[in-house]
Amino acid sequence: MLFKTELHPTDPHSIASVDFFHILPPLAYAHANMSIFFRSSPTNPRSKLHNYFLRKRRKWPIKPFKSTWQEDTFGQQQALRTLKQSARTTPSNNLLSSLIQSFTLYNCDPTPTAYLFLIKILAKTSQFQELNLLLDRLQSVEKFETPEYILTHLIKIYGDANMVRESIDLFFKIPDFRCDPSVESLNSLLSVVCKRKEGLLVVPQIILRCKVMGIRLEKSSFVLLIEALCRFKKANYAVELLKCMVDDGFTLDGKICSLIVSKLCEQKEVSCDEVVGVLEEMRKLGFYPRMIDWRNVVRFLVKRGKVMDALDVLNQMKIAGVKPDVVCYTMVLDGVVGACNFEKADEVFDEMLVLGLVPDIYTYNVYVNGLCRQNNVDAGIRMLGYMEEMGCKPDLITYHSLLKALSESGELSKAWEVVKRMEAKGVQRKSRTYEIMIGLLVREGEIYEACGLLEEMVDKCFVHRSPAFDDILCGLCERGLLPKALELIREMVGRNVAPGSRAWEALIVGSGFKENFEETASVDTVR
Repeated sequence: MLFKTELHPTDPHSIASVDFFHILPPLAYAHANMSIFFRSSPTNPRSKLHNYFLRKRRKWPIKPFKSTWQEDTFGQQQALRTLKQSARTTPSNNLLSSLIQSFTLYNCDPTPTAYLFLIKILAKTSQFQELNLLLDRLQSVEKFETPEYILTHLIKIYGDANMVRESIDLFFKIPDFRCDPSVESLNSLLSVVCKRKEGLLVVPQIILRCKVMGIRLEKSSFVLLIEALCRFKKANYAVELLKCMVDDGFTLDGKICSLIVSKLCEQKEVSCDEVVGVLEEMRKLGFYPRMIDWRNVVRFLVKRGKVMDALDVLNQMKIAGVKPDVVCYTMVLDGVVGACNFEKADEVFDEMLVLGLVPDIYTYNVYVNGLCRQNNVDAGIRMLGYMEEMGCKPDLITYHSLLKALSESGELSKAWEVVKRMEAKGVQRKSRTYEIMIGLLVREGEIYEACGLLEEMVDKCFVHRSPAFDDILCGLCERGLLPKALELIREMVGRNVAPGSRAWEALIVGSGFKENFEETASVDTVR
């Protein structure tokens, strides 16, 4: 015999003193001995490879019997499976009893997974009273360390149910569940509290309590609070919190800085100096504004009428090594045109071309509008050719700017030339085109031609009420053509086009009803 040790099945300690091969069948045992002798031969090249494998891995054979932890895990898995099956038929108010019975049946303790399963079911059915009983047992009866993700998930559940006070209380009671709170649970609570503007008032108290609990604010917490402040239009406070984040040693977040700039520019009560000052202050902290940030600031200044400040921002961009794009120049150009500073408009347009920027349709429309406001319509018409040479096709807004200027100056023939050119380029007339031309025809005394254009407009476009209809009716009444006006009203009303208040007033004046009414009123006053 190679082994003299005997196996005693009744002795539990004998297994540890017996080689693994003793428990094999005799045939397998003999085969194993032969294999050992064969592999141990120094002449066998496989022995070196086998020994190398053992040295590297050193994995002991798995015991053929179940250990205690394996039995517990198997029992807990079976208990959880039983609990899930019973939860389909058990009322919500009896789920806690099902939990206890399922795990008692397999002689094991409930697991965190089982508690999380019941928490989700009770939250889905809004059984918060039963949920409180479940938490009481988890806190006072169970002995395992509750995973933080369970409590974090429960905080979010309370937040979705608008139970902010319960979520705050649960956060402060996390240590009672044998769990160390971290920034994960803190961020979960902050996301719940900051859903409403009123919740911002309790944030300082939560942060003070966090210091006592040993929780340090991380960058994610600062970002969450800054986003909440921006959402509720408290961008000034967000800037102060951003400074605190940098003072605590965290790196500056470019996305958060962009968010602050964007929200700050949306606030009506913020002054232009504040916006420019905040941008400069964040740049000192290490923020490199992106093109979208510069655009937001330029747009804000132009809307506030601070065109020269917007020009200064363009210069700051160039100093910072950022080339202003077409959008920035178009916004500034629109601002100087709106301020009737046409000389500066030419300078801005020329500067954009010098920088190699190609104007788009929006830039050309702004520039053409500026030419028209200077009563330089001929230059605007010539600009149409330049646009086509640059591959930028004029659109309806371009032509309407020219037609409006020609209408104001009473140049009917040039207006018709522009309309013909527009249609030749494939741009169709719209209701606004008809309104401009009808108004011009009425002012030039071409009332019957205006009536024909109105009928064409109604045929092509659905118009419920149009200023052009009022212009024609007023023109007819001023010329004493009241029957024609009444006939036109009957025709247009039949086509579902109603006149406006200005047209009715013209009809009343033209019929003499207003004078008769005033005479009657004066006689009644004397009496």
